[in-house]
Amino acid sequence: MTVKNRVAIVSGAARGIGRAIAELFAENGARVILWDVLDEGEQTAQAITDKGQSAEFMKISIADKSAVEDAVAAIVSKYGTIDILINNAGITRDKTLLKMTDEQWDAVIDVNLKGIFYCTRAVAPIMKEKGYGRIITASSTTGLRGNYGQTNYAATKAGVIGMTKTWALELGRYGITVNAIAPGYVKTPMTDAIPDNVKQMALMTIPVGFLAEPQDLAVGYLFLASDEARFVNGICLPIDGGYSR
Repeated sequence: MTVKNRVAIVSGAARGIGRAIAELFAENGARVILWDVLDEGEQTAQAITDKGQSAEFMKISIADKSAVEDAVAAIVSKYGTIDILINNAGITRDKTLLKMTDEQWDAVIDVNLKGIFYCTRAVAPIMKEKGYGRIITASSTTGLRGNYGQTNYAATKAGVIGMTKTWALELGRYGITVNAIAPGYVKTPMTDAIPDNVKQMALMTIPVGFLAEPQDLAVGYLFLASDEARFVNGICLPIDGGYSR
């Protein structure tokens, strides 16, 4: 799957799925720029460059429109283009509907929905000018099925699917494909916080009988970002062991 010498932004790349994506892209020859609010992103980038691969870290919040636009300008100034955007960054602030505060709602909307809008809007003109681009955004099985206590998260992940299908229509004529991936339960710091009894219940709903590793998701992103996926546009690909069947 060809991404060699492609310039790729991966948001939320310090750890978990984002780190696995950044590492796999770099292994396949991409020049990877890691975005995250966590300083751990610097260590992740260093681990990649220690292998002789191309990576650098930029500490930014995708909810900060000016920071996103400045970072995109800096990348274009250095590399001349941006070929791939992986919108992976996201947060949770879980509460049931009757207990959710305005602040918890707004925090998730600002990162998971508005942040993705800011990133894609900033990068799309560059891809349009070049006549080539790959944009892949993290949705979730929660966006497909809903989930108890995740009104805000479900709203953003369903919204991501709607934006993806709209952008696929708008940008496809310019050589830009836009797709989403809906992960199921994955072993990450986010899911580590889930109580063991809830994890056991979750396993009962997954036909393959185990939780995914971040690398299981990364290969899906690699395919959709590759030249070989040139005719795949506007889809939301569940990678969930059959959970959303």
